[in-house]
Amino acid sequence: MRWEGREESGNVEDRRGMGGGGMRMGLPVGGGIGGVVLLLLYSALTGQNPLDLIGGSAGDNSGYSEPGPSGPPAADRQSRFMRVVLKDTEDTWTSIFRSNGQRYEEPTLVLFSGETDTACGLGESAMGPFYCPGDRKVYLDTSFFEELAQRFGAPGEFAQAYVIAHEIGHHVQNLLGLSERVQGARQRASRGEANSLSVRLELQADCYAGVWGHYAAQHNLLDPGDAEEGLRAAAAIGDDRLQRQAQGRVVPESFTHGSSEQRVSWLKRGLESGQVQSCDTFKE
Repeated sequence: MRWEGREESGNVEDRRGMGGGGMRMGLPVGGGIGGVVLLLLYSALTGQNPLDLIGGSAGDNSGYSEPGPSGPPAADRQSRFMRVVLKDTEDTWTSIFRSNGQRYEEPTLVLFSGETDTACGLGESAMGPFYCPGDRKVYLDTSFFEELAQRFGAPGEFAQAYVIAHEIGHHVQNLLGLSERVQGARQRASRGEANSLSVRLELQADCYAGVWGHYAAQHNLLDPGDAEEGLRAAAAIGDDRLQRQAQGRVVPESFTHGSSEQRVSWLKRGLESGQVQSCDTFKE
């Protein structure tokens, strides 16, 4: 990716090395790869929907207090890269919202190590990257990217950017009221129906990540082969592949994020179209 020297977002909190604490209260959206593997194994043993553990609602944030200032932003290469990616998502979604007569509210990206407090409860590295609608922040332990490359065979800067853009996709869903509507429908649905709704929400976030990628290419941010890196990452985190790795078998009715084929398909659709309207996973 051609990101060096570009404008960086100021909406980043660097809590790395600060630690965290507190009791788990709410539920974040978009639990990442490391947590998904463990949770899928737990689900296979207990029959519990993994999304009930890692995603879906803002949760009760009573008793939560916003962490204090985290000091000056770090200048390491990794954090600078994420600031540039975040800034480009801000520009893209601000433009898209404005064209629809809406105002885009920028989220905050929180970098942490180990664990940290959130409005959705205690955020932990094992959960992978996630979005908390309670405070409109994306939480990410940067060691996750090492796991993405080494354990799941999806290296590359655009693979990392895809992960960030997917979580920003959840923020877009939150702003549009989609997350709240889906969570309400899930609570009234059977387990199988609830899982299906969760899959559609996650695939839409993949498509939204693709929409950003479409405009990132127009902004001359991408190198040849970057899109393929993102597609490989999407394939690497399909429910079928993760289930096979975690438990040696695939249980489609327990999917909560979508198969590798589905995730690749919807990310590709967003990349090719650049149109939010093409991302209506609830009609297909």
